[in-house]
Amino acid sequence: MKIRLNDDKELVKIIQEGLKAKDGYCPCRVGKRPEFKCMCQEFRDQIADPNFEGLCHCGLYYKEK
Repeated sequence: MKIRLNDDKELVKIIQEGLKAKDGYCPCRVGKRPEFKCMCQEFRDQIADPNFEGLCHCGLYYKEK
């Protein structure tokens, strides 16, 4: 399993700025709940699945098989 940043450097920059503005919480979600703290619970659940390959909710991270 390999997790890497999205290849789109401009998107990564925008998301990282949003994370800073929201104290590390996903900028694509409303509110600051523990499950929205980056790396969000949704993506942690997805990467636990050995068959999952793809982007996290906001597109910052990509999991390769």
